[in-house]
Amino acid sequence: MRTTAELEERLARPGAGLVGDLGRLEGDIMILGAGGKLGPSLVRLALNATRGDRRIIAVSRFSEPGLADDLRAAGATVVAADVADDRALRELPDAPNVVFLVGAKFGTHGREHTAWFTNTYLPGRVAERFAGSRIAALSTGNVYPLVPVAGGGCAEDHPVGPVGDYAMSCLGRERVLTHFSEAAGTPMSLIRLNYAVELRYGVLVDLAQKVLAGEPIDLTTGQVNVVWQGYANEVALRSLLLASTPPYVLNVTGPELISVRQAAQALGDVLGKEPVFTGEEAPTALLSNASRCHGLFGYPELTPAELIEHTARWVAEGGPLLGKPTKFDRRDGRF
Repeated sequence: MRTTAELEERLARPGAGLVGDLGRLEGDIMILGAGGKLGPSLVRLALNATRGDRRIIAVSRFSEPGLADDLRAAGATVVAADVADDRALRELPDAPNVVFLVGAKFGTHGREHTAWFTNTYLPGRVAERFAGSRIAALSTGNVYPLVPVAGGGCAEDHPVGPVGDYAMSCLGRERVLTHFSEAAGTPMSLIRLNYAVELRYGVLVDLAQKVLAGEPIDLTTGQVNVVWQGYANEVALRSLLLASTPPYVLNVTGPELISVRQAAQALGDVLGKEPVFTGEEAPTALLSNASRCHGLFGYPELTPAELIEHTARWVAEGGPLLGKPTKFDRRDGRF
């Protein structure tokens, strides 16, 4: 993966399991939030997996120039709409399968009301509009508390303990969606994802940029989960078949616990730079156990070592980046 075209092709390359699962899923698939970080590649993945046998409806405001035309050219049915607008939401076409990716995280510190509106109130409106459809909704591992790194991370039955307004609003999303799932009998799956990575953004990009620039890397959050975005997209689509009432909850991340220190050193080996560190590893971190997901869908196709290698070369060669740092090292929940 040395070019954007090669990266996009890899992200949108469906596995046999996805092709088979979507073959058993009846009806069109609507993707709300198709213009975000995960959306475009998820739309293309769905198109490739279904091979034109149904509509893949991509819904977004499409603020990025040219994206709507690109997805339309790929075969998607494109609807430019702001789902936060009640009229626009009502006028969306019906769809028996909905993947809900809309969320607010970065830039919400000081504007916490924005996060609560987008992450908690809006999902309820969407659930009302698509009552009875299968809904796979993106959530986050941030609903869990910081836990001891020696414990293997939080499984789905671990008590939640969100830190900060963003995480609390995401737990609010889950609670509101659960209410509408049970009230209307709407089958849902809730995808607790952390942290998706590809070559233009993610934890590894954040670390690679700091290594290359000689900026200190804070080791206080010394362990982290990452997962290839292509795998996360596949799971989001395949989880439509798991949708139930009450919602089916699924952690999505890689099987490995990643040492920030060791990942930075491995990135530095490829970049030819020695990482600069500050602080010491705390005994706790935000960590998820995704063994349920791996039992259902197998392991991600790209290992951490491969992701580190690809990311380092991408950053070293000046590949385009999204400019959206994850802030994975924040421990106070302020994003």
